[in-house]
Amino acid sequence: MNRPFLIDTDTASDDAVALIMALRSREIHVLAITTVAGNVDVHQASRNALYTAELCDSNVPVFTGAQRPLKRPHLDASWFHGQDGLGDHGYPPPRRAPESKTASDAIIETIEAHPGLEMVTLGPLTNVGLALQKNPGIAAKVGRCVVMGGAPCCEGNVTPAAEYNIWCDPEAARIVVRSGLPIELVGWHLCRGDAVLNPADIRHILSFGTPVAKFAIECNSRAQKAFLKQSGEHGISLPDPVAMAIALDASIVTSHSQHLVEVESESELTRGMTVVDRLNVAHDERNRDVWAAQLAHGHKAKVFWTIDNARWKQALYAALR
Repeated sequence: MNRPFLIDTDTASDDAVALIMALRSREIHVLAITTVAGNVDVHQASRNALYTAELCDSNVPVFTGAQRPLKRPHLDASWFHGQDGLGDHGYPPPRRAPESKTASDAIIETIEAHPGLEMVTLGPLTNVGLALQKNPGIAAKVGRCVVMGGAPCCEGNVTPAAEYNIWCDPEAARIVVRSGLPIELVGWHLCRGDAVLNPADIRHILSFGTPVAKFAIECNSRAQKAFLKQSGEHGISLPDPVAMAIALDASIVTSHSQHLVEVESESELTRGMTVVDRLNVAHDERNRDVWAAQLAHGHKAKVFWTIDNARWKQALYAALR
């Protein structure tokens, strides 16, 4: 049987490509897609998820979730992805509507019905945090929880300290990292450098001539320009598809280790920082008080440091041909 997946997303341009990878995979079965406010408002995220599913001839149910972070106003990333999240190319509305059930309830019910499923989060963790507040027991019933988020031991993409998904709702992220979910953290650093689609990679994808290949490049046109301005790197950076590639095949990871992870939610300077105890010193006397909550639970996350960039790109090509 295909591996059951649950995907939570703030569907914009890179999320859409990640959804294509999942929905076109022969190895997994996507049980549900839940949407959250992040890159775009949550209703636009649902619209984008439904449109992408239709491109893949999929009838996967889409559930609309939280309209704002747990304790903060919603600050979107339209400057990076465009007002509609897909580069503002005027894509038509989807033919289907989202389901009536809320995303947090859908997360709980899907996990309860499919213990051991694999969850992939591509946006702020508000829906997952809400689901855990309602039913903390679901954490023990998830087989893997691949989280695209954070900037472990490196700079962020929205502030010097933080990556957008965690920065957007740090309170929800803190709930998630303390929950006992089997977290596998895919930081923003993994989509940079040689992982970026360079001009030759982009031409190669367009040569496939498929609707999904054209859409994958076109919907990221605004993001490509924003990434150049942000980082000085030419090409298309795809954090969510990198996370999905790892979720589909963890063997593309070339180095990882397990550590306690905490999320900063009080300092505005370091809001949303994913603090990784890479040297495993949280238990030392000078750190013990600050790390007390994490030490009490003892839940370590698997943090990915490097991947095989050639294999990640081959996984993307296979999905878009």
